[in-house]
Amino acid sequence: MPTPDPQANAAPKPKTFGIGKLVGISVVAFAFTFSLVPLYRIACEKVFGIRLENSAVAAPATAATPAERWVTVEFDATVNSRLPWSFRPNETRMRVRVGEQYETTYYAHNDSTSPVVGSATPSVAPARASGFFQKTECFCFTAQTLQAGETRDMPVRFIIDPSLPAEVNTVTLSYTFFKNDVLTSRLNAQAAPARTLPGVAAAP
Repeated sequence: MPTPDPQANAAPKPKTFGIGKLVGISVVAFAFTFSLVPLYRIACEKVFGIRLENSAVAAPATAATPAERWVTVEFDATVNSRLPWSFRPNETRMRVRVGEQYETTYYAHNDSTSPVVGSATPSVAPARASGFFQKTECFCFTAQTLQAGETRDMPVRFIIDPSLPAEVNTVTLSYTFFKNDVLTSRLNAQAAPARTLPGVAAAP
C-alpha cells in the first residue's frame, strides 16, 4: 500500500508575497508622481529660469489696491455779504489719487479802500466724506488780512484718506468767508492817524 504524501493534503499558502509587492509598488508610484510637481518647479526655475507663480495664493490680476483709486474733488467759494472781498477757487475741479497730498489755491481780493480781516469756514460734501478729507495746510486755520486793494492766492494742501467709502466718487470742498469785525476794527484803529487838539502840535 503506497504511503500518502503529507504535502498533498496541506492547505495552500496565501500568496501574501505577491499582494505585498503590489502594494509596495503602488506606494512608490504614488510618491514618485507626487514629487514630480516640486521637481518640475525646481527644473523650471533653476535650469530654464522660469518662475512659476503659486496660483493658490496669487492675487487676481484685476484686483485694485486702495492706492490705485482716483476720486474727483470739486472746489467752491462763497462770500458773506458783509465782507467786501472777491473770493473764488483758481481751479474748480481736480482728479486725485487717494493717500497722496495735493495743493490748490483760492483767489481773494479786497475790493474796499481800507484793510479788512476775514475768517473762512470750510465744509465738505457729502457729509459722510468729511472725516476722510484731511487738510494739512489751509488759509482757514487763521484769520486773513488784506490791505485795501490787495490780491492774494491762498493755498490749501489736502489728502483724501484711502478709507473713503467706496460709493463716494466726488468730494466737494467749500469755503465761506466772513468779515471778522473784532479784528478789522482793531486793525483800523491802529492804522488811524493820531488826532491832535486845536492849537496843540503833535508830538515829534
